[in-house]
Amino acid sequence: MIWLGEHEDPEWFPPIEQALAEPPGLLAAGGDLRPERLLAAYQRGVFPWYSAQQPILWWSPDPRMVLFPEEFRVTRSLGKRLRNGPYQTRLDGAFSATIRACAAPRRGGPDTWLNAEMIASYERLHALGHAHSVETYRGDALVGGLYGIHLGGVFFGESMFSAERDASKVALARLVGECRGRGIRLIDCQVASSHLASLGAREIPRVEFAALLRRHATRAPSGPWREPPG
Repeated sequence: MIWLGEHEDPEWFPPIEQALAEPPGLLAAGGDLRPERLLAAYQRGVFPWYSAQQPILWWSPDPRMVLFPEEFRVTRSLGKRLRNGPYQTRLDGAFSATIRACAAPRRGGPDTWLNAEMIASYERLHALGHAHSVETYRGDALVGGLYGIHLGGVFFGESMFSAERDASKVALARLVGECRGRGIRLIDCQVASSHLASLGAREIPRVEFAALLRRHATRAPSGPWREPPG
């Protein structure tokens, strides 16, 4: 496995084909979470994932779970939620609160992988116009949401949370609508989950994912995502 130095070129990563088979997808360790390195990683199909007791670990799993916006599946129960409420959604209205809610311990489960260093790094990307949140509210209460990185025609989903039934799914439905309206062709879901598969996400080979990134992922910041007028 390759070790990255903090002072090395932040643009450089080993080829993703060198990722380990065990643990699956581990590509490199070390480095830092500067915006330049994070953007270079995502554009290559690499993301950081590690606990507070570990060095920074960089991953590129094969296969990769993705959601093509046109393949999003609205289940019967979700369709009911979207039609009848009681939720409303907003864009980039509470990025810091959303990422911190994603980092909060799950009920009955262990702490999440989002540590203070990572939260600060994604907040920096948000300030630079590369990271965005979609929030679900009941009245004025934030009850669900998600956040991720937007590079051109790709949205790299990082994490979501739900404090009430279906609140994160409502945020995902809003994200899919935004992707369709903004010309985003692909939502990266990183690794497989039955929850995302039930909503239309599917696995594709890493080589196919990398080809899609070369075609659609660009680094020009989109700036804040704003609500449509009215």
